[in-house]
Amino acid sequence: MPQLKEVLLKINGIKKTKQITKAMNMVAASRLRGAQTTMESFRPYAAKFAEVLGSLAENAGEEASPLLVPREEPKKVNIVLTTSDRGLCGGFNINLIEKAKALASEKTEQGMDVSFTCFGKKGRDWVRKKQMTIASEHLGVVGSSFGFNVAVNAGRDLATGFLEGDYDEVYVVYAEFVGMAKQTPVIKQLLPIPPIEKAEEETDDEAPYLAEHICEPSTDELLAVLLPKSIDVKIYSALLETSTSEHAARMMAMDNATKACNDMLDNLQLIYNKARQAAITADLMDIVGGAEALKG
Repeated sequence: MPQLKEVLLKINGIKKTKQITKAMNMVAASRLRGAQTTMESFRPYAAKFAEVLGSLAENAGEEASPLLVPREEPKKVNIVLTTSDRGLCGGFNINLIEKAKALASEKTEQGMDVSFTCFGKKGRDWVRKKQMTIASEHLGVVGSSFGFNVAVNAGRDLATGFLEGDYDEVYVVYAEFVGMAKQTPVIKQLLPIPPIEKAEEETDDEAPYLAEHICEPSTDELLAVLLPKSIDVKIYSALLETSTSEHAARMMAMDNATKACNDMLDNLQLIYNKARQAAITADLMDIVGGAEALKG
C-alpha cells in the first residue's frame, strides 16, 4: 500500500497539470475563433480567384505564361511544408510530416532532387534531422497573426526559382480544416500551375455555367499579373488552413489531457482513501493492542 504522502504529492502534481492544460485549452479556443473567422472569410475569395483564373488560362492556353508549362523531364522539386512552431497539439505535426515524407520519397525514387521551404519549427527540425536541403525557412508565422505579405514573399521566391530553373515542380503540404475533430493533411501542386480540376461526375450538360470574361487589357497581360498572384493566394490559403487546424488540434489535445487528469485524480483519490483507511485501522489496532496489554 503506497504511503499517504506519496499519493498526496501525486494528486497535487496532477491538479497543477490540470490547471495548465485547462488554461491552454482556453487560449487555443480564443485563438481558434480569430483564425477560423479569417480563414472562412478568405475561402470565397480564393475560390472565385481560381474560377476566374481557370477561365482565362483555359482560353489562353499554356503559351500564355511559362508558369503554366510543365517541364519535360523534371529533376528538382521543392516542397513547401507548413507545420506549427510549438507542440502539444496531438498528432497534428506528425501527420503533416508523414505526408511530406511520402511525397519526398516518391520524388526521390523518380530520381529528383528534393528541397524544402519550411513554415514552422517542427517541420524545419525534421528536415534538418533528415539532412535534407532547406531552401528557406519562415518561423513564427503559423499559429500567429500574419499578413498577406508573408505569402507574397514566399510566392515570389518560388516563382523566380521556377523560372530560373532552380525548381521544376513545387508542392505545398498543409492541413485542411474540415472540423474541430478533423484536420486533413493535403498536397497541392503550386508550380507549374495546374489546370482547374472538374468533378468526374460532371458532364457537359451538368457542369455549372462559367461566364466568359471580357478582358481589358488583353488576356495575356492579365495572366502575367494574375498567375504569380495565384501562387500567393494558394500559399496564404494553406497557411490560414494550417493555422486554424493547429489551434483546433491543440484545443482537442488539451481537452483530452484535462479529461485524462480527471480520470487520474479519481483513481488516486480512491487509492488515497484506501491508504488513509488502512493507516487509521493500523492506528486503532495499535491503540487496542496497547489497552489490552495494560489490562494484562
